[in-house]
Amino acid sequence: MSQALRQNRIHQLVKQKGYLTIDELVAHFSVTPQTIRRDLNQMADQGLIERHHGGAGLASSVENTAYQTRKIQHLAEKKRIAEQVARHIPDHSSLFINIGTTNETIAQALLDHRGLKVVTNNLHVAAMLSARPDFTVIIAGGEVRSRDGGIVGEATRDFVHQFKLDYGIIGISGIDEDGTLLDFDYQEVRIAQAIMENSRYVYLAADHSKYGRNAMVRLGNLTQCSAFFTDARPAQALTERLHQHQVDLHVC
Repeated sequence: MSQALRQNRIHQLVKQKGYLTIDELVAHFSVTPQTIRRDLNQMADQGLIERHHGGAGLASSVENTAYQTRKIQHLAEKKRIAEQVARHIPDHSSLFINIGTTNETIAQALLDHRGLKVVTNNLHVAAMLSARPDFTVIIAGGEVRSRDGGIVGEATRDFVHQFKLDYGIIGISGIDEDGTLLDFDYQEVRIAQAIMENSRYVYLAADHSKYGRNAMVRLGNLTQCSAFFTDARPAQALTERLHQHQVDLHVC
């Protein structure tokens, strides 16, 4: 069994049982304890599980991985996704870009464009894109989160509702098996919902580590998006739902 397949099955087992010991996983997969420990450490680094002494349980549904950790996780995959998203944004377009490390990578990929008008609640995105003299960057008002430079609150949501833009680029913390989009901060979710409501096309960008990841706040469903950009094909049932709802799937 490949490492990727074994880790996927470990994730499914942990979701079913809630907690599994290393000994149980060794017996189930007929591999060494060292192999299981390596798998669990890698999965914990991805935020898929929570590592405990002697085993693993479900990742926290109430607290996201630290921003500095997320910034370097799956960076190669995020760059491929960002390049593909950028190819689908024409010059002289208007767009929202919300909070998230994937969105910041997308902003970097957009620097070769011309004449973009960007509304964002992400200080890092605003700083990057404002370096282009032919871009118009409009930053939302609200409360600045010190941990990641995100701007949130009622004022931010009201600000977003003043616009109707061509594209809305959003990220997400978790994608459930039925396509439900999940995140950790209800204030951030309300702003993402406002972006979706006020965009002609909604682009979701998320790498494979978001599949099956647990978070407590429901944003909506993947079927509400115009296109989904990822680095690994979702499960067959979800792929079929995307096709039924005419959501373009781009596997980068």
